[in-house]
Amino acid sequence: MRTQVGIVGAGPAGLMLSHLLHLAGVESVILECRSRQYIEDRVRAGVLEQGTVDLMKETGVGERLEREGLRHDGVWFSFGGRRHRVNLSELTGGKAITVYAQQEVVRDLVKARLGAGGQIVFDVDDLSVHGLDSKIPKIRYQKDGTEHEVSCDFIAGCDGFHGVCRPSTPKGVIAVYERVYPFAWLGILAEAAPTSDEVVYTYHERGFALFSMRSPKITRLYLQCAPEEDLTQWPDDRIWKEMRARMQTEDGWAPAIGPVIQKGVTGMRSFVIEPMQFGRLFLAGDAAHIVPPTGAKGLNLAVSDVRVLSRAVEAFYKSGRHDLLDEYSATCLRRIWKVQRFSWWMTSMLHLFPGYDGFDHRRQVAELDYVTSSRAGMTSLAENYVGLPMD
Repeated sequence: MRTQVGIVGAGPAGLMLSHLLHLAGVESVILECRSRQYIEDRVRAGVLEQGTVDLMKETGVGERLEREGLRHDGVWFSFGGRRHRVNLSELTGGKAITVYAQQEVVRDLVKARLGAGGQIVFDVDDLSVHGLDSKIPKIRYQKDGTEHEVSCDFIAGCDGFHGVCRPSTPKGVIAVYERVYPFAWLGILAEAAPTSDEVVYTYHERGFALFSMRSPKITRLYLQCAPEEDLTQWPDDRIWKEMRARMQTEDGWAPAIGPVIQKGVTGMRSFVIEPMQFGRLFLAGDAAHIVPPTGAKGLNLAVSDVRVLSRAVEAFYKSGRHDLLDEYSATCLRRIWKVQRFSWWMTSMLHLFPGYDGFDHRRQVAELDYVTSSRAGMTSLAENYVGLPMD
C-alpha cells in the first residue's frame, strides 16, 4: 500500500490529523491496534478548550458537539468551606470551555473519516515503523494473520505514551523531561444529576477533589489518593462519604449521590520529549507529552500538535516548503511548555504533597485566595484554562 502520510494511532490526534489532511487534499491511512468499539467506548477526559471547539466546528465535525456539549462560562474553586467562581468568559472576551467526552470526539471523527472514504485499519498486530530517516519510510503490520506494508512520505506517531513510534527513534536522539507525582486520582462516573452547572475544584485538608459532569444525568468526580490505591478498599459508600467530606461547603452544596457505574485510579505525571521529530517521523499527542489532568489539557494539546503538523504537511505538498516541517517540534514545544507550566501550577496549588506542613497549607490557601480575588490572578488563570492560542 502507498499513501502520503501513514498515521499510527486512532485517538484524537491521529483522527484529527487525518481529517485535517483530507480537507487539505492530502491522503492518509490510519493504523490502530485496538478495535473500533474499544476506541469509541474508552472513557477519557472531557474538557475542550475554546480553540478545540472552534476547530471542530470550522472543519465540519462539530454538529453533535454544538448540540450535546455543555458550555461552561466559569469555574469554581472551593477552599475553607466556600466556593469562589472565576468568570472565564468575562475575563477572556467571551471564551469558555465545553464539557464533551473524549470518546464522543473520537466517534465524531471516526464517522467523518469513514464517511469521506478515509482508510482506518483497526485490530492490527505486530506494528512497526522502518526507514524513518529515508525518503520513503514504511509501516509494517499484521492483519488477520497476513503481513502488510505501507510506504509513505511521512509517518505521524499518534500512538500514545506506550506506543511503538517514540521508542523506534535511535538512542540518544530524543531527550526526556519527566516528573512523576506522589499521588493519583480515584475517579468515578455516577448516575447522578450534576448539582453544579460548572466544574468545581476543591482544596481540602483531606486531599484534593474535583466535581465535573459528562451529561445532565452523569456526574464525573475525582479524589486525590495514593498511586498504589487498591480499589477493592473503596466500596461505593466509602467513596461517597469521602467525596462529601471534602466537597461539601458551608452553604450546604455537595455532589448528589447515585449508583457508581465506573471507577478507576489514574496516575499523574508530567512528561515532554525534545525534539518531537526524527527524519520523516513526527510525534504528536501523548506520544510526545503527558500533562497531569488537573488543567484538563491532554486532548487539547494533541489537537494543537496536529493542527501545526497538518499545516506543515499541506505546505510541503502545495509548494514544496520544508521549513514548517523542520520547525514542527519547536513550534509545538513553545505551547506545550506553557501548558505544562499551567498544569503543574494547578496541581501544586490544589494537592497535598508528602511532607507538607502548616506553612505549606497556609501558602496554598493564600494562593487560592489571591487567584479568586485578584482580577489579574483570575485573568491569568482564565486565559490558560480556556486555552492559549494554537497558532
